[in-house]
Amino acid sequence: MKKADLIVGIQWGDEGKGKIVDLLAQNYDAVARYQGGHNAGHTIWVDGTKYALHLIPSGVLNPDAINIIGNGVVVSPAALIKEMKQFDRLEGRLFVSESAHMILGFHEAIDQAKERLRGKKAIGTTGRGIGPAYSEKIARSGFRLGELRDIDALSARILEYFEQNGAIYKALEIEAPEATALKVELQGYANALLPFLANTTKMVWELLSHDKNVLLEGAQGTMLDIDHGTYPYVTSSSTISAGACIGLGISPKDIGKVTGIVKAYCTRVGNGPFPTEDFGHQGDRLREQGQEFGTTTGRPRRCGWFDAVATKFASRINGCDALSIMKLDVLDGFEEIKICVGYKVDGAVIDYMPLDLEKAEPVYRSFPGWEKTEGVRQWDDLPETAKTYLLEIERLTQTKIGMVSTSPDRNDTIFR
Repeated sequence: MKKADLIVGIQWGDEGKGKIVDLLAQNYDAVARYQGGHNAGHTIWVDGTKYALHLIPSGVLNPDAINIIGNGVVVSPAALIKEMKQFDRLEGRLFVSESAHMILGFHEAIDQAKERLRGKKAIGTTGRGIGPAYSEKIARSGFRLGELRDIDALSARILEYFEQNGAIYKALEIEAPEATALKVELQGYANALLPFLANTTKMVWELLSHDKNVLLEGAQGTMLDIDHGTYPYVTSSSTISAGACIGLGISPKDIGKVTGIVKAYCTRVGNGPFPTEDFGHQGDRLREQGQEFGTTTGRPRRCGWFDAVATKFASRINGCDALSIMKLDVLDGFEEIKICVGYKVDGAVIDYMPLDLEKAEPVYRSFPGWEKTEGVRQWDDLPETAKTYLLEIERLTQTKIGMVSTSPDRNDTIFR
């Protein structure tokens, strides 16, 4: 039986997974998303045209690929319907798990209210209702897409839920939905989405049993994983490769090659520890040259140097067979480029991830820069200093570099 290959983010998300999934999807029969919500965003450039995806897998740009949104994704029906309108034909190409939990308007209201109450200790969420939807799922109070098949029963359950939690919502100044308006809203979702709902677990099993090529697409990044990331400044799902098993209903034995996606430097959106963040003009330059602004929110990303300690940790926890280095060209023109090779914590230098990353000071090694890598498509055509930099990343992370991206365009990619 065929095994599914997997793409996973190795940093704090926004690594450029969309480009790699889009590039590889040309050789796959199906692309499946297994966690997260519309807080994720993939920006893909194809022949000068920009596509911004949030829920639909990046394989949608391959007209022959099936795209699957698994049970581990939390789905905003309104956001999904809006995103679907970008494409002319999705029938038979897009399938959404009937078991996936819904994000409704009150989830977003909860998310935003709680962030306001946290004040200066806010996590920095997108306010899209992801956390509250996952919270309700774990509390066994969530609402699944398959329930859209019975609007009367679903609307009654939502109103009952508000009655049970009335004191909480009153404190957060969130009003219960009006019954008639709620039914109209849910019926609109049902009309648009019911034709796309499926038992996606069974679908993935059948694809693999028939030796179809399946690519699993993660959202966010390893350092935002609910268990293994920089808690509590994390997302609410399991972003690592093992999350694909839960989020699609497959076993560890079903996963084949795992490719970790990293930028040639580091970025982070939202609050939380970020040891290699550069607060000076170099960080500003990385942001400007890399156009580091969130696909989903437009927020400026925090920027800094490559963190080999975090990458080695993330590569091991995901079982990466290879790394894909993104945005090498953003470093073009820098005279000096740094890699974090260790952390100084309480006076001692360590080469592993501590529990409290806030206390970690980066220990850097410097490398000479280069003039231009943009558009390079062959390893041998890279400047020698760029090769040295990449080979040191490979050595420090103990993971082979399989691909290098030298521009946002699909074709500007080095296969090594």
